[in-house]
Amino acid sequence: MKTTRLDVQKLDELAAELDAIDLRIREDLGEKDANYLFAVVRVQRFLSLAGRLCIPLGFLTPWLWLLGVLYLTLAKILDNMEIGHNVLHGQYDWMNHSHINSKVFDWDIVVNVDSWKRTHNYEHHTYTNILGKDRDFGYGLLRLTDELKWRTKNLWQFFTYALLSVLFEWGIAFHELAGERVFFGKKKDEIGRSEKHAELKKSFFNKIQKQLLKDYVVFPLLCWPVAVSVFLANLCANLLRNLWTSTIIFCGHFTDDIQTFSIQECENESKGHWYYRQMLGSSNFTGPRWLHILSGHLSYQIEHHLFPSLPACRYPEISVMVEEIATRYEIPYNKDSFVKQYWTVLKRIIKYSFPKRTTQSV
Repeated sequence: MKTTRLDVQKLDELAAELDAIDLRIREDLGEKDANYLFAVVRVQRFLSLAGRLCIPLGFLTPWLWLLGVLYLTLAKILDNMEIGHNVLHGQYDWMNHSHINSKVFDWDIVVNVDSWKRTHNYEHHTYTNILGKDRDFGYGLLRLTDELKWRTKNLWQFFTYALLSVLFEWGIAFHELAGERVFFGKKKDEIGRSEKHAELKKSFFNKIQKQLLKDYVVFPLLCWPVAVSVFLANLCANLLRNLWTSTIIFCGHFTDDIQTFSIQECENESKGHWYYRQMLGSSNFTGPRWLHILSGHLSYQIEHHLFPSLPACRYPEISVMVEEIATRYEIPYNKDSFVKQYWTVLKRIIKYSFPKRTTQSV
C-alpha cells in the first residue's frame, strides 16, 4: 500500500484540519447525543432483564434458555462496547450525569476500570503501535510484525489467540499486572509509579470477586431449583461476549495493512504526526447499523483513535470527512467489510507465527 511520508508543513496542516473537525463536533454536542446514549442504556437494561427472566424458565423449553442466553449476551456486549468503553473514555462527561461518566462508571466485566484507563486510555491511545511503548500491540502474547523477535512459542500463537479470545476479559484484566510482572518474572521497580504492586493486586482481585459473585453465585442462588442452568447461561453469555469483543478489537488494530512505529521515529512527536500515526495504525470495517452499534462504533477505529473522547455515535459522520482528508494527503484509509478485515487478521497472526525469511545472494 502506498504511503506518502508527510513533511513538517503537511503534518501541521493535517493537524489543523483534524483539530477543526474535533472542535466542530464538540460545539454541536447536545440533546441528540444524550438521548442516543440513554436509549442504548434502556435497551441494554431491557435485554439484561429479559435474559435474566428467560434463563430460569428454560426448564419449560430449551428455546427459552437459548433466548435468555442471547438476550444476556447482547446486554453484556452493549454494556461493554457501546456504553462502557465509550463512557470510560469520557465521551459523555460533558453531560455531567451522576453515574454515566468516566469517573464513577463501572462495567459488567472483570476488568478494573482504573487499570484499564491507565493501559488503554493513556498508554495505548498515546503510544498507538509504537513498539516497546504500546503494550496493547499483541498484548505481550502475539508476534504481529517482523520488528519483534521471533520465539519458539510463536509457532502456536494461533491457538494462543483463540484462547485469548475466549478468555478476553481475563486477559485484559491481567494486562497491567502482567506488564509490571506483579505475579511472575522479575518485578519492575515501583519507584515513580503511583500504583504500587499491592494496590494493583488488591483492585484486581476485588473486581474479579465482585463479578464472580454476581454471575456465578448470587444469580444462580436466586434461582436455586435451576441454579446450574443459570450458572451455565451466565458462563455462555460471558464467553460469547469475550469472543465478540476480541474479534472487534482485533479487526480495528491488527489487520494486514496497519503499520507500526519505532520509539526513535516518534521522538518529539508533533500533533500532526500523532494524528498521522493513528491513521496508519488503525482499520475500519463496514456493515449494517446494528453491527456498528454492537461494536461500540469501533468499526470506525480510525476515527476513534483520532478522536477518542468524542461520542462514538458521531464517528459515521466524522469518517466521511476523515476519509476525504486521507485521500487528499495520500494517507491510506484502511476500510473493508467485517469478514474481509477479520480474514486479514487471521492471516497476520499465522504469517508472523514463523520467523522472517532471509534471502541469501548467490
